[in-house]
Amino acid sequence: MTEPLIVVAGPTGSGKSGLAVDLALAFGGEVVNCDSVQVYRHLNIGAAKLPEIERQGVRHHLIDVVEPDQVFTAGEYLRLGRSVLNQIGQRQRIPIVTGGTGLYLKALLEGLFEGPQRSDSLRTRLGHRTEQKGTGYLHRLLSRVDANSAINISPNDKPKMIRALEVYFLTSVPISQHFTLGRDPLQGFGVLQIGLNPPRQQLYEYIDRRVVGMFATGLVAEVQAICSSFGADLKPLQSLGYAQTVAYLRGEISLAEAVALTQRQTRKYAKRQLTWFRRDKEIAWFEGFGSEPSVRGAARDLVSKFLARYQSPP
Repeated sequence: MTEPLIVVAGPTGSGKSGLAVDLALAFGGEVVNCDSVQVYRHLNIGAAKLPEIERQGVRHHLIDVVEPDQVFTAGEYLRLGRSVLNQIGQRQRIPIVTGGTGLYLKALLEGLFEGPQRSDSLRTRLGHRTEQKGTGYLHRLLSRVDANSAINISPNDKPKMIRALEVYFLTSVPISQHFTLGRDPLQGFGVLQIGLNPPRQQLYEYIDRRVVGMFATGLVAEVQAICSSFGADLKPLQSLGYAQTVAYLRGEISLAEAVALTQRQTRKYAKRQLTWFRRDKEIAWFEGFGSEPSVRGAARDLVSKFLARYQSPP
């Protein structure tokens, strides 16, 4: 028996989380996080986790599942995510997957390939090059050999860039092509994908305001606490907002520079997310923020029609 599954995708700041809650309340759903930073405990402000009060009693999954010093991969997300989807379906609820990490969503829906084992010698060479030339060098190299992966991987995410380059150099095939050959696609669910595409300038202005709000409401103190408990050399602290805050705490940049750099890098990331998701022809796009009443109404109508296929005849 096939169960319904709803996906709410789009760039950071587009209102995905709020729309997912709205749909969950309207149709008896539970939200499944698909953001690679929100899986970590203690990373709250910079990860833009929805406060409990804004979740409106809707059950959320795959948020705060690992400590910042633990390894969490797309493969782990695939395993946990599919388990959660089945549990929600067994409760006769509707799973609503939402987030902007395209790689995690692709893994969940299409499966992952059996990649080559890690090469410590290759990783060491790439690491030395990064120390000499910076992470920008890695991203430029990745853009040349695997443009699709470069779109979705932040120039600050050294581990993901190294893994993508490692797969390419060991197999002569871009990791993005490997992902298209996922051997274990999701079974038992019919999928409706909704995409949010707010006007670009309005989105950028909202991102800038949100970044200012993050720093004003305690992002620096949050990062200080994480560094005190776990150290600063953590993969999640290489993500947007956190990397710039760590640089500020190390005295490498000023607070104003940290804010401006986070704003700029987040705008670029939003653009890359849109490019990634736009390539998926299965996504039904809405031109606006997920908080807009017109968008929410149109999304509810679409979901209602989609769910009608799964209703038992009288």
